[in-house]
Amino acid sequence: MSESTEIKIRALGDTKLFQPIQVGSNTLNQRIAFAPTTRRRATEDHTPVDLELEYYTKRAQAPGTLIITEATFASPQGSGSSRVPGIFTEKHVQAWKKINDSIHREGSFSSIQLWHLGRAADPKNLKDKGLPFLAPSAAYINEESEQNAIKAGNELRAFTLEEIKDLVNNQYPTAAKNALAAGFDYIELHSAHGYTLSQFLNPVSNKRTDEYGGSIENRARLILEIVDKLIPIVGANRLAIRLSPWATFQTSAPEGEEIHTYILKELEKRADQGNELAYVSLVEPRVSGNADVDKDKQQGNNDFANKIWKGKLIKAGNYTYDAPDFKDLLRDIEDNRTLIGFSRFFTSNPDLVNRLKHGYPLLKYDRDTFYNPNNWGYNTYNNHDETEVFDEKKEQGRVGVALA
Repeated sequence: MSESTEIKIRALGDTKLFQPIQVGSNTLNQRIAFAPTTRRRATEDHTPVDLELEYYTKRAQAPGTLIITEATFASPQGSGSSRVPGIFTEKHVQAWKKINDSIHREGSFSSIQLWHLGRAADPKNLKDKGLPFLAPSAAYINEESEQNAIKAGNELRAFTLEEIKDLVNNQYPTAAKNALAAGFDYIELHSAHGYTLSQFLNPVSNKRTDEYGGSIENRARLILEIVDKLIPIVGANRLAIRLSPWATFQTSAPEGEEIHTYILKELEKRADQGNELAYVSLVEPRVSGNADVDKDKQQGNNDFANKIWKGKLIKAGNYTYDAPDFKDLLRDIEDNRTLIGFSRFFTSNPDLVNRLKHGYPLLKYDRDTFYNPNNWGYNTYNNHDETEVFDEKKEQGRVGVALA
C-alpha cells in the first residue's frame, strides 16, 4: 500500500483512551465511539439491509465499543431523503433488531440517532409521500431549496402548535419505543447540524413569535420537552443528545455558546434530580457537517460545556488532524468522562479500535463513495492484517437486501 493512502499514528493502548468507562448502566472497554454518519444504504422504504448488518458488525469487532448508528428517521414526517433508514414501522424494528443482535454478539453496544430533517428535507421526496414541507418557520436554507419546493408544489411552511405537540407526544416517543424494541442500548436525539431540533435553536431558522421562538428559553423549549417526555419512557441513563454549537452546516450562523449553555444547565438540573442522561455528544468546531474547518475560521470552542455538564461527553470532529501525536484527543480525555467519536476513519478502518491501540496506520477514506447506494467504499475496507481485493464493478452493482 502506498504511503499516500495511509496516515501514520502512534500506539494509544497505554493511554486513558483504552481504560474502561461507564456510560449509563453499561461499562465500555475503551473510550472510543463510532460517531453517527449518513451512508444511504437502506431501501427506499427506509428498511435497513444486509450491507448495514455487515458494516456495523465489523465495526463492533472490538468488544465494549459504542456504535452510534447512522442518523435514522424518527417518523415519516421526519424523512425527506432517499435510502436513509427509519425506525417507524415494524419492518424497520425487526431489521434493526438483527443488526443490534449482531453488535451485541460482538460484545459491543449500540445507540440510535433519531433524525428529523425539517427544512433540510427534499420537498419533492415529501410531496411524493403526501407530506408537507415543515420547519420552525418558513425560512428556506437557500434559494435552491426554495426553487425545488416551488417546483414540487410543496412550499415550506411553519409547524403549527399542534404539529409541534405531535413531535413531543407522538413522533419521538413512538420512535423511542420502537428503538427499545429493536434492542438499542441508547437513544440519541439529533439536535445538530441544521436539522429540525437544531433549527428550533437557531434564530436564523426560527423566527417564531410564540412560545417556541424568540428567547433562548423558548427556542430551547422543544428539545427539553422531548427530553422530559422520553426520560420516563427510555430511562435517563439510556437517553442522549447531540449538539453542534459552532457548525454552520445548512445555516448562515452557528447556534453558539449562549443557548447551549442554557440547555446544558437545564440537563444538569435534571441530572441533579436523578435523571442524568447517558451522554451529551458535542461536535467539535474543527468540523461542520462532513467538512473540516480551517483553524483560522473556527468560531469558538466547547470548553464551556465541560464547566457545566458533569456527566459523560462524546466529542467528535477531526481528532486525527494532528496524528501521530493526538494531542487534542489526549487532552480531552484527561477529565475521565469524555469519549472520542470517530466516523470517517471508522468507515475506512473497520478495525479502528485495534489500529489506535497498536499504532497500525490508518487507511484514508474516499469521500466520493460515502453516499452511494451500493457496497463499494462501504464493506470493501479491510482490517490491517487482511489482504482481500474487491471487484469494484461487482461491488458497485451490489445493493442491499432488506433484513426484515
